[in-house]
Amino acid sequence: MNTALFDRVSNVQADLLVVFVPSEGVLPESTAWVDGNADGQLLQLRESGVFKAGLGQTLLLPSVTQDFSQPVLLVGLGKGEALSDMQARKVVAAVAGAVKGLPFAEVALASSALQVKNRTASEVTALVAQWLNEGFYNFLGFKQDDAEKATKVTTLLLEGSEESALKIGAATASGSAFARQLGNLPGNVCTPSYLASKAQHFEEEYGIEVELLDETKMDELGMHCLLSVGRGSDQPSYLIVMHYRGGEEGDAPHVLLGKGITFDTGGISLKPGAKMDEMKYDMCGAASVFGTMKTICELKPKLNFTAVVAAAENMPSGRATKPGDIVKTMSGKTVEVLNTDAEGRLVLCDALTYIERFQPKSVVDIATLTGACVVALGSVNSGMYANNDDLAADLKAASQTSGDKIWQMPLDEEYQQQLDSNFADIGNIGGPEAGSVTAACFLSRFTQSYPWAHLDIAGTAWTGGAAKGASGRPVALLTRYLLDKAN
Repeated sequence: MNTALFDRVSNVQADLLVVFVPSEGVLPESTAWVDGNADGQLLQLRESGVFKAGLGQTLLLPSVTQDFSQPVLLVGLGKGEALSDMQARKVVAAVAGAVKGLPFAEVALASSALQVKNRTASEVTALVAQWLNEGFYNFLGFKQDDAEKATKVTTLLLEGSEESALKIGAATASGSAFARQLGNLPGNVCTPSYLASKAQHFEEEYGIEVELLDETKMDELGMHCLLSVGRGSDQPSYLIVMHYRGGEEGDAPHVLLGKGITFDTGGISLKPGAKMDEMKYDMCGAASVFGTMKTICELKPKLNFTAVVAAAENMPSGRATKPGDIVKTMSGKTVEVLNTDAEGRLVLCDALTYIERFQPKSVVDIATLTGACVVALGSVNSGMYANNDDLAADLKAASQTSGDKIWQMPLDEEYQQQLDSNFADIGNIGGPEAGSVTAACFLSRFTQSYPWAHLDIAGTAWTGGAAKGASGRPVALLTRYLLDKAN
């Protein structure tokens, strides 16, 4: 979808004009201009109670007056005070929800009326461009009436002058949509081989360098921990490596690593049947890495960035890894697999060792790792662990700017003893207490040679139940983190 800027409402040409109305007090300049051309009808609608302008309330005026026949969508701002991020997002979501089913191709949004607490005009432009584009996402391709659901909107116009911010917001939404689409695909379509093919498409489209390590190559490298996860599946596992080289030649990259379990049955430690369909989302860490790569390729910042995806399918079969099996990691450490459903850390640990060869400036892994993180933080914050204070601070700053929330969790040495094993160097689970923490502790044992952070997105990567769908998080956070590094 094309996204562009306009300077004033009086100058814009569009099929639909969207203006914002507070529930009390004076109208914003752009809304007042429309009200003046509409013989005061907007104020009359508010004062009569026909349109109370509650937060996110909408009212479509197909034709305001005979002289001003421009279709106008009114959107309520509530009491008209500066909005929180959550309120602003609700308002923008209301716009997208109201507009995407309408027969208008060009939509102009008088977005300068949106005042958001502790946000610069540039940040508001980027966030509105991102959230509005995200609001038009539909999962298409599997229903007979998909053609009818596709939006007619082709162009979004925002009021403002922050061109670079607009590009960041629109590109972030593009990457988020890519991540959501990958996440929402069923497990019989989105396999490890499918993810490998998407990396090859990126290579063709954007000219990045792609390496695909198949099972033979991983076996030669000693990545038996990663291979143990996919052993029960008929789908081959892959380590997918994508290099974006926008910085100085030879400059060490920043690395993102995504957990790509394209379907997780739990293996021999089989999950309950209820909601097991949602385990197609166990590759949302990988999806966010793909989405971030797409955004970075569109924005072309000056930095070197490597994306790594550890892709496997966790299935039970006669070949599957069993509880009590001991496998050797690429690092040489041995792992007693006490529970085959704690498989994410098994694919990530070998990938973390492989990443050492890049001598990275930083490494951030992203994984739907533990149900314990959902218990701790719900669906608001992603859990963040780090072995480096500067990296943690950089991620927190990127989180604040992007509005993609994280919360730092402890990585105290005392938790490590929960991973002790009688028979191997380390057990792959640490008991019922602090499950998200001990999972991060497991990964930390493979990250001593570089600054590292771990994002547990089990609670934020998708929504379950009737509203089931991938969120696209944390593409916005990761994009902002990398752009800050480029700047």
